[in-house]
Amino acid sequence: PADVPVTAAGALKSYKLAAKAISRLQSLPSGNIPLLCDVLVREVSDLSGYERVMAYKFHEDEHGEVIAECRRSDLEPYLGLHYPATDIPQASRFLFMKNKVRMIYDCCAPPVKVIQDMRLGQPLSLCGSTLRAPHGCHAQYMSNMGSVASLVMSVTINEDDDETGSDQKGRKLWGLVVCHHTSPRFVPFPLRYACEFLLQVFGIQLNKEVELAAQAREKHILRTQTVLCDMLLRDAPIGIFTQSRNVLDIVKCDGAALYYKNQFWLLGTTPTESQIRDIAVWLLECHDGTTGLSTDSLTEAGYPGASVLGDAVCGMAAIKITSKDFIFWFRSHTAKEIKWGGAKHEPVDRDDEGRRMHPRASFKAFLEVVKRRSL
Repeated sequence: PADVPVTAAGALKSYKLAAKAISRLQSLPSGNIPLLCDVLVREVSDLSGYERVMAYKFHEDEHGEVIAECRRSDLEPYLGLHYPATDIPQASRFLFMKNKVRMIYDCCAPPVKVIQDMRLGQPLSLCGSTLRAPHGCHAQYMSNMGSVASLVMSVTINEDDDETGSDQKGRKLWGLVVCHHTSPRFVPFPLRYACEFLLQVFGIQLNKEVELAAQAREKHILRTQTVLCDMLLRDAPIGIFTQSRNVLDIVKCDGAALYYKNQFWLLGTTPTESQIRDIAVWLLECHDGTTGLSTDSLTEAGYPGASVLGDAVCGMAAIKITSKDFIFWFRSHTAKEIKWGGAKHEPVDRDDEGRRMHPRASFKAFLEVVKRRSL
């Protein structure tokens, strides 16, 4: 398909190819984002002819993960690899919001110098240009991974209502579909447009899936709140720890504790009474303006005594039931393996203004075991 000539017949053929791919995407069952991404990368691979096509998702901390991949069989797999946020700088993410498709025919080709008219009041912006030469850092990055040509398309979804603060929803960058080739490759405009159209349909479906997942989480939270309030109103705080159906039955956790009128009721795996009292004092001192706290890592939340708790207690949810009394839920530490692409990322390698960006030299998987976190 990538060799379709730029003619009316070629354009029609590419649209037909996109229509078939769109039909296959729309026929997928709902509630399965990984499957949606798997089918997408296969369809983009068939349409564009690139040797490697990846779906790349940005996490909340802005680092990226390859969640789907279609590749030539002899190429090293990148599926499941994580990359630090600095691999795609903020300036690049801004450009992906403005220009949804970016093609590099040959990263090794010498760029053509752009001569600007000196009479222009402002420097010429090439943000919207598909002919813009790649940054030297990015060209080196591609070369280091054995890639010569690329096609990158952005995937945007609606921002959450609470992020925009109004009824007018904005858009945010969810991720990228990244295509790579080990030799120079040019995809004619009709096929690029067909791929972009496919990505727009994918974005609409993905947005629905993200919203459905958010609604399911919201319903679960509301159900939990309703059950908990009903138990508190009917049985008082002590009753929800002593009745046959107790707080452990409504929240997935390893242990729960009630600190009420200087007395303790403990269920499952919890800190000691003195440690719980210390946590309550810390909450009153550092989070007095809130009705509670939820964290999957007491260490990251800033609790000074977190290291003493050991692996048995790591994450915590706490709600204030009076001015000095609390209900706690605790989760144990769960080791999680994360495969990073290349050498271990150092937190100091930030994308700061004035800092010279260095391309990644290695793409071999680096395994990191994340500790002091509950799941």
